[in-house]
Formats: sequence, C-alpha cells, structure tokens
Amino acid sequence: MASVPPLYDAHQHFHFEPLAPHRAAIVRDLAAVGLRRAVVNGTNEEEWPVVAALAREYDWVVPSFGIHPWDCGNRSARWRDRLRDALVAQPGAGVGEIGLDRWIIDGVKPDDPRIAGLRVAPLDEQAEVLAAQLALAAELDRPASLHCVQAFGALRDVLQRSRLPARGFLLHGYGGPAEMRPDFDRLGAYYSFNLEMLAPRLAARRDTFRALPLSRLLVETDAPTKPPPEGRNRFPLPPGPDGAAVNHPANIAVAYEALAELRGLSVPELAAQVEQNFQRLFG
Repeated sequence: MASVPPLYDAHQHFHFEPLAPHRAAIVRDLAAVGLRRAVVNGTNEEEWPVVAALAREYDWVVPSFGIHPWDCGNRSARWRDRLRDALVAQPGAGVGEIGLDRWIIDGVKPDDPRIAGLRVAPLDEQAEVLAAQLALAAELDRPASLHCVQAFGALRDVLQRSRLPARGFLLHGYGGPAEMRPDFDRLGAYYSFNLEMLAPRLAARRDTFRALPLSRLLVETDAPTKPPPEGRNRFPLPPGPDGAAVNHPANIAVAYEALAELRGLSVPELAAQVEQNFQRLFG
C-alpha cells in the first residue's frame, strides 16, 4: 500500500459550531488522509480560549489568535493586552485571522444574519487594528494569517507602512489582482489555495496560482466554509444549522489534488514542497 504524503492545512476553523457534532469522525478522517498540522484561527476574543483548548487536546492543531475585520467593531477595550497574553501563553501560536474587509461595509445586506449583533467597523478602523496586530506578530516573531476582501489596495498600504514578522505572513485564499502580487511577494507573502477556486467564475485566481513561486504555496480548507464543488466532495457532512453546506477538514486531501493538477505536479511532489513552506512560515 502506498504511503500517504504528509498534508498541512494553512487555514481553517476546527472550533466552529457546524463541525462540533462531527469532531470525533473528523479527527479519524484527518489521520487517514495524512494531516500533520492545521492552523486553527480564532477570530475574536471569545474564540481564543476555545482554540487554545483544542491545541492542548490535539497535537496537530496550530493555534492562531486575532481580531477578524468582521469582529473589529466589537473588540473590548483591553483587546490588545488580551491578545498579547494569549500569544505569550502559547509560544507556538500565530496571529490570525486578521485583515481588511470592504464587502462587510459596502456589500452586505442589513438583514444578513451573519452581521447580527455586529458593529461594522469602517475601513480605517479595521486598518488601525490590523496594523497593531501585525506589530505584535513582528515583536513576538509569530506568523500572521490575513483575510482580505475587496480591499487589496488598502491592505498593501497597511503592509507597506507596518512592521512585519520576519518569517512572513499568509494571504489566505488569495483573490487579489495579479498585478499586485509582486508587491506582496516583496513584503514576504505566502499564498494558500482552497477549493472555492475551482468555481468557473474564479479562473483568474487559478491563473494566479499557476504562476506563483512554488516556494510560496500553501494549501487550506477554510473549513467549515468553502466546500468542494459537486462531484469532488470526498467527505460530505450534513448541512449546518442555517442550511449552509459544511466543508469537512479532511477535504484538505482534495485541495492538494486540485492544486497538484493545476501545477502539473504529483501530489507527493506538491506535498513535499508545501511541507517545507509550512514549516518555514509556521515553525
């Protein structure tokens, strides 16, 4: 029987509620596909202790703590001290998920249940919070995991004027313009591929991932979101409480296969390179 290559998930949310009822089965499936490590991102202060507890329970969990731009407006007065405390308590933890999101300001409908109870922070406030978190990542030598939607110019501006972690940062599920990529490369970016990019409408993103340096490639699931397209979901799960499709974290194996096809590599060839990249960024 052929050995399973080691797989690394650069960005997911194992602690999110839609995955909780299936946790035992998920853990078995992750072992079967060869997962070695996965970065589990807490997106607000309430989530950080939950992610920390999972890291104590599962040795493959790489914890990451941050204020997501959606949660920026609801942060506490002591958020920065609390983030520092969480990071110091977990020497292997990263800073994430952090970033900028213009869609939640301009594109979301007022009755969208995803923003219920949120104070939506304007982009300049999001940028201030992002810069503070990048400074903390640089000070503590931690990797940063960045979210960006419809704000890549503003993100580049923040990165260019901020102190950045020497080891680099992840632009998770990168969907920015191809012409901006050289600027992000110079700043130290890594880029993670997910299965959403197989959608026909995202051909430009696939072209970007065909052209990226192999030394900067990572793979993610963003589970429980961004499930595989129909016909490629090897690990189906029941819909979540809101009826939305739920992405099983073991679909990391499907994401590796899709990126290997895109790059004209075998899965073991891609896995060997991604392992080096993951360890360089996340330790």
